[in-house]
Amino acid sequence: MMKEEWLKKGYVSEPVDKMLDLKAEIRNLCKEKKAVILGHFYQADEIQEIADFIGDSLALAQWAAKTDAEIIVMCGVHFMGETAKILCPDKKVLIPDLNAGCSLADSCPADSFAQFVKEHPGYKVISYVNTSAAVKAVTDVVVTSTNARQIVDSFPKDQQLIFGPDKNLGNYINSVTGRNMLLWNGACHVHEKFSVEKIIELKQQYPDAEILVHPECKGAVAKLADKIGSTAGLLNYAINSTSKNFIVATESGILYEMRRKCPDKNFIPAPPEDSTCACNECNFMRLNTLEKLYNTLKYEWPEVQVDAEIARQAIKPIRRMLELSK
Repeated sequence: MMKEEWLKKGYVSEPVDKMLDLKAEIRNLCKEKKAVILGHFYQADEIQEIADFIGDSLALAQWAAKTDAEIIVMCGVHFMGETAKILCPDKKVLIPDLNAGCSLADSCPADSFAQFVKEHPGYKVISYVNTSAAVKAVTDVVVTSTNARQIVDSFPKDQQLIFGPDKNLGNYINSVTGRNMLLWNGACHVHEKFSVEKIIELKQQYPDAEILVHPECKGAVAKLADKIGSTAGLLNYAINSTSKNFIVATESGILYEMRRKCPDKNFIPAPPEDSTCACNECNFMRLNTLEKLYNTLKYEWPEVQVDAEIARQAIKPIRRMLELSK
């Protein structure tokens, strides 16, 4: 059953009984329907609490590729659902809200990127996982922030490379590899907004704090970092560090897992330039709620679909990424 109202809204808008124990009901539905919930580190705490597995983009792709569940519910953003569907074409892949897009993926329209690639014959194309399936279809290998350096280093030094769409991650990889990759001019709206001045002010307030920075941040922010890394990389660094205080410059959802794994440590979200907000949140990630997750499982909609020909092309660079990341 699908209603016109759902199609207009992009999610199942059926009312949910306020008396329901949603977490218990969601777990019951997962058991009944042989479903697995995959959640990104940037999801709201309540989503991370109930997910079968939480991780960064690489870990979610790896998990999707090996699960024996019949239904995958991707609590993240749309490109993550597409990646899961491409890897698991015979499984039903659901996402709680089709409006959960990605500003970085949106900054790289597939037709414009394909033209850009066409204009640079001889270049190999490396695309960040934060892209649409159609962009992946004109890509040689996909990367995440966890494995980008490793995969870039796998190419011969004289190989000309296109890197898209994140210019900040591309600039960072250029700086640590000595490459001169040709960069697409895209960026993430969350990581672009961190304030250098406010981070410096926090550092003055917590002089012993280590500054953890995601490589999607601007270069000026990255220069302040004690550690630059993916969400998983920053989490692991915090776990193993002897420091007690950390200033974290990435989407604030990661703080849930940092605090869970390190209850004796203090994690301070780096503030954005907007003075009305104390931390940076991805508006798209936060569209997913327990109510939408419950309805998604109950009605098995919205379902992620990928054009068969695009999927046939996009699976190649994704598989190459997974092979190189073993």
